[in-house]
Amino acid sequence: MSVLTLLAQGEITVPQPSTVKITDVGRLISGLIGVAMLLAALAVFIYLIWGGFEWITSGGDKAGVENARNKITAALIGLVIVASAWAIMRLVEFFFGITVISGTVSIPKPY
Repeated sequence: MSVLTLLAQGEITVPQPSTVKITDVGRLISGLIGVAMLLAALAVFIYLIWGGFEWITSGGDKAGVENARNKITAALIGLVIVASAWAIMRLVEFFFGITVISGTVSIPKPY
Protein backbone atom coordinates (compact mmCIF):
# COMPACT_ATOMS: atom_id res chain seq x y z
CA MET A 1 0.00 0.00 0.00
CA SER A 2 1.24 3.44 -0.79
CA VAL A 3 1.05 6.46 1.46
CA LEU A 4 -1.57 8.05 -0.76
CA THR A 5 -3.79 4.98 -0.44
CA LEU A 6 -3.50 5.14 3.35
CA LEU A 7 -4.27 8.85 3.42
CA ALA A 8 -7.26 8.31 1.16
CA GLN A 9 -8.70 5.78 3.61
CA GLY A 10 -9.09 8.40 6.31
CA GLU A 11 -7.90 8.06 9.86
CA ILE A 12 -4.74 6.13 10.69
CA THR A 13 -4.74 4.60 14.15
CA VAL A 14 -1.88 2.92 15.94
CA PRO A 15 -3.08 0.39 18.52
CA GLN A 16 -1.62 0.75 22.00
CA PRO A 17 -0.27 -2.45 23.56
CA SER A 18 -2.58 -3.77 26.26
CA THR A 19 0.28 -4.11 28.75
CA VAL A 20 1.21 -0.41 28.67
CA LYS A 21 -1.39 1.65 30.51
CA ILE A 22 0.01 4.92 31.76
CA THR A 23 -2.93 7.09 32.69
CA ASP A 24 -1.19 9.30 35.24
CA VAL A 25 2.01 11.22 34.53
CA GLY A 26 2.72 11.39 38.26
CA ARG A 27 2.92 7.61 38.52
CA LEU A 28 5.25 7.53 35.53
CA ILE A 29 7.58 10.11 37.09
CA SER A 30 7.50 8.36 40.46
CA GLY A 31 8.28 5.03 38.83
CA LEU A 32 11.15 6.49 36.82
CA ILE A 33 12.64 8.11 39.92
CA GLY A 34 12.39 4.83 41.83
CA VAL A 35 14.01 2.88 39.01
CA ALA A 36 16.78 5.47 38.65
CA MET A 37 17.55 5.32 42.38
CA LEU A 38 17.61 1.53 42.29
CA LEU A 39 19.91 1.43 39.26
CA ALA A 40 22.24 4.02 40.81
CA ALA A 41 22.49 2.05 44.05
CA LEU A 42 23.12 -1.15 42.07
CA ALA A 43 25.85 0.56 40.02
CA VAL A 44 27.52 1.80 43.22
CA PHE A 45 27.48 -1.71 44.67
CA ILE A 46 28.93 -3.27 41.51
CA TYR A 47 31.65 -0.61 41.28
CA LEU A 48 32.55 -1.15 44.94
CA ILE A 49 32.83 -4.91 44.41
CA TRP A 50 34.90 -4.33 41.26
CA GLY A 51 37.33 -2.08 43.17
CA GLY A 52 37.64 -4.63 45.97
CA PHE A 53 38.31 -7.42 43.48
CA GLU A 54 41.01 -5.33 41.78
CA TRP A 55 42.59 -4.59 45.16
CA ILE A 56 42.74 -8.29 46.03
CA THR A 57 44.10 -9.32 42.63
CA SER A 58 46.65 -6.47 42.38
CA GLY A 59 49.29 -8.60 44.08
CA GLY A 60 50.89 -5.66 45.84
CA ASP A 61 51.46 -3.68 42.63
CA LYS A 62 51.37 0.04 43.57
CA ALA A 63 49.58 1.09 40.39
CA GLY A 64 46.98 -1.67 40.75
CA VAL A 65 46.32 -0.83 44.40
CA GLU A 66 46.02 2.88 43.57
CA ASN A 67 43.58 2.13 40.73
CA ALA A 68 41.50 -0.09 43.03
CA ARG A 69 41.55 2.55 45.79
CA ASN A 70 40.32 5.17 43.32
CA LYS A 71 37.44 2.89 42.25
CA ILE A 72 36.43 2.25 45.86
CA THR A 73 36.60 5.97 46.66
CA ALA A 74 34.47 6.81 43.62
CA ALA A 75 31.93 4.15 44.62
CA LEU A 76 31.68 5.53 48.16
CA ILE A 77 31.24 9.09 46.85
CA GLY A 78 28.52 7.78 44.52
CA LEU A 79 26.84 6.10 47.48
CA VAL A 80 26.84 9.39 49.39
CA ILE A 81 25.33 11.18 46.37
CA VAL A 82 22.57 8.58 45.93
CA ALA A 83 21.77 8.60 49.65
CA SER A 84 21.70 12.40 49.68
CA ALA A 85 19.35 12.53 46.69
CA TRP A 86 17.02 10.07 48.40
CA ALA A 87 17.12 12.06 51.66
CA ILE A 88 16.40 15.34 49.84
CA MET A 89 13.40 13.78 48.10
CA ARG A 90 12.10 12.51 51.43
CA LEU A 91 12.54 15.97 52.97
CA VAL A 92 10.61 17.53 50.08
CA GLU A 93 7.86 14.97 50.65
CA PHE A 94 7.73 15.75 54.37
CA PHE A 95 7.84 19.55 54.25
CA PHE A 96 5.71 20.16 51.16
CA GLY A 97 3.37 17.18 51.41
CA ILE A 98 4.27 16.04 47.90
CA THR A 99 4.66 12.32 47.29
CA VAL A 100 7.62 11.78 44.95
CA ILE A 101 9.15 8.38 45.67
CA SER A 102 6.29 6.19 46.81
CA GLY A 103 2.94 6.25 45.09
CA THR A 104 2.09 9.06 42.73
CA VAL A 105 3.37 12.59 42.46
CA SER A 106 0.62 14.61 44.02
CA ILE A 107 0.32 18.17 45.26
CA PRO A 108 -1.73 18.68 48.43
CA LYS A 109 -5.01 20.59 48.12
CA PRO A 110 -5.46 23.80 50.11
CA TYR A 111 -8.08 23.63 52.84
